[in-house]
Amino acid sequence: MDLVAGIDAGTQSLKVVVYDPAERIVVASSSMPLALISAPDGSREQLPADWVSALHACFRDLDPALRARIVAVAVSGQQHGFVAVDAQGQVLAPAKLWCDTSTTAECAQIMDAVGGAANCIALAGNPILSGYTASKLPWTRTHRADAYARLATILLPHDYLNYVLTGQRFCEYGDASGTGWLDVRTRSWCAELLRATDPQRDLAACLPPIAAPDALFDIDPETATALGLSAAVKVAVGGGDNMMAAIGTGCVEPGRLAMSLGTSGTLFAYSDIPVIDPAGAWAAFCSSTGGWLPLICTMNCTVATEQVAAAFGFSSRDGDAYVLSTPPGADGLVMLPFLNGERTPDLPMAKGVLAGLDRNNLTAAHLYRAAMEGATYSLKYGYDAFVRAGMHFERIVLTGGGSNSAAWRQLVADVFGLPVDVPVQAEGAAFGAALQALWAVRRSQGDDSSIAELARAHVRVDPVLSTQPDAQRHHAYAGAYSRFLRHLDTITPLQRG
Repeated sequence: MDLVAGIDAGTQSLKVVVYDPAERIVVASSSMPLALISAPDGSREQLPADWVSALHACFRDLDPALRARIVAVAVSGQQHGFVAVDAQGQVLAPAKLWCDTSTTAECAQIMDAVGGAANCIALAGNPILSGYTASKLPWTRTHRADAYARLATILLPHDYLNYVLTGQRFCEYGDASGTGWLDVRTRSWCAELLRATDPQRDLAACLPPIAAPDALFDIDPETATALGLSAAVKVAVGGGDNMMAAIGTGCVEPGRLAMSLGTSGTLFAYSDIPVIDPAGAWAAFCSSTGGWLPLICTMNCTVATEQVAAAFGFSSRDGDAYVLSTPPGADGLVMLPFLNGERTPDLPMAKGVLAGLDRNNLTAAHLYRAAMEGATYSLKYGYDAFVRAGMHFERIVLTGGGSNSAAWRQLVADVFGLPVDVPVQAEGAAFGAALQALWAVRRSQGDDSSIAELARAHVRVDPVLSTQPDAQRHHAYAGAYSRFLRHLDTITPLQRG
């Protein structure tokens, strides 16, 4: 039977999953770590060549017999990154990533050029936030002038891997909306914001065409051979990692709320219409399936718990025992886990804060719990904006590495006061990419089923991992969350100063 593969190029690793749609099981998977280049100015970069090396290593790790059965692949990629390539397709500089905060000043410059954040939202639906692709262009013009001069095409990480796979340069609506330049209402590039980014250059000429959600491309024959794939393999458009995770969690129709606990934390909900906040409380992105995906993003999630675990010499895989040895609220210890700066709340230059330390809670267990709680409270802060806007949800579908923690699943249920479900396929973004490839192939064969219908058939919840909120703990966390908000309000003027 035919197989499909999903490729997820994240911040920490590149993963490949191979899915059998007939048996409805993942038949193989592989993962390779990726190095992060960090600098004190907030720069966070990677070498695109490392993504390609990891891609080849992951496919070499798969059984050749399975590779021979793959008929289509799709790529999920970390959003907002900037890969500068020249006319020959050669990479001109390291890729600046979503978690890069070195371009904060450039964000303000672009928005000031169009009259401020409110006008930016009026033009395209979103402000230009730290990490968005748009701000990386003027930074590159200043700090890497030669690369900027030779720039022919602006690619996102997912776009670049599609270029490696197909030899063609294209993007798609979901990932494109994370650049800051796409008017999400009309799904077209905003000329005013492109001019504000660089009034001396026609940046529109550097943007690749936008492919339809169900488009298919031929794989490059040499790349197919190198990966051990058939030359007949098709490459679907894929999308940003959050957009693919939406597919992988079934968040492709109204009423579903998905939460991803990865290096960053995200909350997203599908909509049939644009959902834009005049104050920019959430990202008003397009989905990769023809709709929209209002999204909350925090820049510090599992990165916070892993940092604490590493500091005290234990693995985050053993973290649940530390959490369970401490009470909700960590005996008054509060962490604002802003180790990478923060997007929600919008504090790009923020640093982490510990408050409420005393002789009782200065322990590894309390600090680990405070990191987990702080990362969850940051997501709750964003969720509250959804609720204030009138959105209503009955359950949370959880994905990402943090969903493997029973303590974190229970914490989310208790803090939000909602039941939590976990899909059988834990790698939501990679699995979502595989499903997108399956949908596109079937569409090309005359099957007009919607992506929602396909997701209902293939996204299954693991009942063993489903979690119900506990009323007593929900009450305890409400008090602890209030403390978090008080500390956040107090520290915000300092973090913005």
